[in-house]
Amino acid sequence: MASKENRRITDVGTLKALAHPLRADLYRLLCVERVATASQLAEHVDEAVSLVSYHLRKLAEHGLIEEAEPQTGDARERWWQPASDGVSIRDEDFRGEPAKAAAHLAATRLFHDQRAERYRRYLDERPTWNPEWNAASMDNESLMRLTPAELTAFKQELLTLLRKYDEQGLAAEAAGETEGREHVALYMYGFPFRV
Repeated sequence: MASKENRRITDVGTLKALAHPLRADLYRLLCVERVATASQLAEHVDEAVSLVSYHLRKLAEHGLIEEAEPQTGDARERWWQPASDGVSIRDEDFRGEPAKAAAHLAATRLFHDQRAERYRRYLDERPTWNPEWNAASMDNESLMRLTPAELTAFKQELLTLLRKYDEQGLAAEAAGETEGREHVALYMYGFPFRV
């Protein structure tokens, strides 16, 4: 049974397992689909089922995903689900050792590149979305002057708001309200910079 909490990744082995480009894509897809087979996921990533199965097993070895209850009567199908509600990877857990810090930096860059690619794909596909979705979509840049404590408080408020809308959407979908409902990606970055 999947945990309703985020899993905090603190070891390099698990971080490296997730930071493989295909595995990161598969993990995200499972978070979106909630449960899926290797065959279903292979269609999304345009890879061979055997390769997808291999990478799913690697994610499972590190406790990132787990087998799910079968969704059909076909005993040959192996169903997968995320083992937790998500993951958190914090810089503080990978400081102190150059190899750990390098692994964290490489993973962070990969995740950022994948997020940027997903947004570029949306921009390319924007003409295919209706005007309501295009008006609702956001691309915002805010340049503020804050202390670390203020940025931390701001981050917590945003996460609380995000959870509220996610839970509201999941509850509405569970109640059958699926009309007009789409997957939405929300990426937020808050970081210091100097000019």
